[in-house]
Amino acid sequence: MTVEQGIVFGVLLGALALFVWGRWRYDLVAMLALLAATVAGVVPAGQAFVGFAHPAVITVAAVLVISRGLGASGIVDALAGLLARVGERLMLQVLALTGLVAVLSAFMNNVGALALLLPVGVRMARSAGRPPSALLMPLAFGSLLGGLMTLIGTPPNIIVASFRAGSAGEPFRMFDFTPVGAGIAVAGVLFVALVGWRLVPKREGPASREELFDIRDYLTEVRLPEEGAAVGKTLRELEQEVEGEFSVVGLVRGEDRRPAPSPYERLTGGDVLMVIADSDTLKELVDAVGLEMVGDVELGEEDLRSEEVSVVEAVVMPDALMAGRSVAQLRLRWRYGVNLLAVARRGARLQRRLAEVRFRAGDVLLLQGREDQLQEALERLGCLPLAERGLAIGQPRRMLLAGGLFAMALGVAAAGVLSVPVAFLAAAVCMVLTGLIPLRQVYESIDWPVIVLLAGMIPIGYALEATGGAALIAEGLLHLGTRLPPFVSLGIVFVGTMFLSDLVNNAAAAVLMAPIAVSVAGGLGVSADPFLMAVAVSASCAFLTPIGHQSNTLVMVPGGYRFGDYWRMGLPLEIIIMGVGLPLIMVVWPL
Repeated sequence: MTVEQGIVFGVLLGALALFVWGRWRYDLVAMLALLAATVAGVVPAGQAFVGFAHPAVITVAAVLVISRGLGASGIVDALAGLLARVGERLMLQVLALTGLVAVLSAFMNNVGALALLLPVGVRMARSAGRPPSALLMPLAFGSLLGGLMTLIGTPPNIIVASFRAGSAGEPFRMFDFTPVGAGIAVAGVLFVALVGWRLVPKREGPASREELFDIRDYLTEVRLPEEGAAVGKTLRELEQEVEGEFSVVGLVRGEDRRPAPSPYERLTGGDVLMVIADSDTLKELVDAVGLEMVGDVELGEEDLRSEEVSVVEAVVMPDALMAGRSVAQLRLRWRYGVNLLAVARRGARLQRRLAEVRFRAGDVLLLQGREDQLQEALERLGCLPLAERGLAIGQPRRMLLAGGLFAMALGVAAAGVLSVPVAFLAAAVCMVLTGLIPLRQVYESIDWPVIVLLAGMIPIGYALEATGGAALIAEGLLHLGTRLPPFVSLGIVFVGTMFLSDLVNNAAAAVLMAPIAVSVAGGLGVSADPFLMAVAVSASCAFLTPIGHQSNTLVMVPGGYRFGDYWRMGLPLEIIIMGVGLPLIMVVWPL
């Protein structure tokens, strides 16, 4: 092993350890790894940032913008509306949801497809009187299976296609993945719909919002005395006087009941305030301001609503603005006009003080706000409304325009008239010019941490190949399989990539394994295509853990799942994928 190879392996091992640790977000880890490799000299300084201009990065960004355009046009909601006709039989619901999300994920970002159907799944489960856990894990797994079918279905396919361009002179085309990917997707969806859902633990919470968030436990009414110290002050001044974390979520003045009152509302004697606070903060508030407890008054969520004010349940999306931040840092009430009523994590409401909570992807929040502010606030914060999300009514013109632009991009890319990055970038620009996507939403629709991850890891992948590190690993694999046929080495690459993707981001797994796959194929003297296809398939099959893919993370709290629930359906599914995928690869892409 040379010094350069040792440095590359050290950087990669450090990055993998940080990926698995999960304390730092993967885009920061990728940048640290790139910086270390550049300072050490294994990545030339002039090539350190070529990843940002890489065709795979441009394609992923363009596909994310197009996915937003398709969602905004109403096409997806029109398809989701058909699910209402499925009925309440669980097997049919699983089959319909999993099949639809798989088809959508083949042509748009799989996390985006899942996000569009997640509220539908929650609503279907609750209307049938069953916990969402019965539907949400199958829905997440279906989104991963669908991404296998086309070049744009998932970032690993795009990455592998670019590595193929370097080894064979031309990349995989749009539908080169379809014969293998479609076969695996069909087998996977059938398994999930017929057998897999029976293996998912039926978590009873949260079957309904009332079970998950019983606000009567922490909603209290207090009265302001006629001569109280707070008379004449605004609600904002009152909240600033008391250091404890509490929120005034309603005000009763005589017969007038006002949910989510303005922070600049001036208090008068006799006002009754509805307050969200723990017992310690409530005592501090009552003592400091001289408030009076109203007594045993039965309060419920209906007391926090009005024609102008709503209470919504929303899930924190992966890489949302609020992920990793606290309530105090975000200042939800003052910056966004919403009150945080409660937070649930892993199927149960958090009991500790809200001020101490740092939000995580997958947390379910109960929020109160004015109708005219709430939707914009959710978009800015990166939260997805759950059962309250209504289906958008698409205008035929917008649906035809979005569908036409997308079909045109697919056609010219598949025919080779334009390269995939250029074709999809053109479609994204046309969606902006025609008003399908407001310009401010273009940058919001791009998953920047994934873009930075790819841009950081691609030069390291090249360094792994250029220093001979990939060839060294390949020699080790070849030594293990010296007396075995080539398809065993293919299986080893398949299993190794699948295991890696269960621990780290699937795009990172593809970047690291693609050069190794090419080196293994070169050592065996066979075509690199089946090995690259094995990397593409297995990098997207992270079914054993909630951290292997963002789709798995997104359904964890709404479904009430635990970390160890995923392997119950995921392990047999991965075995089926291997059993179907390896023979298909060797038939479609002969060694």
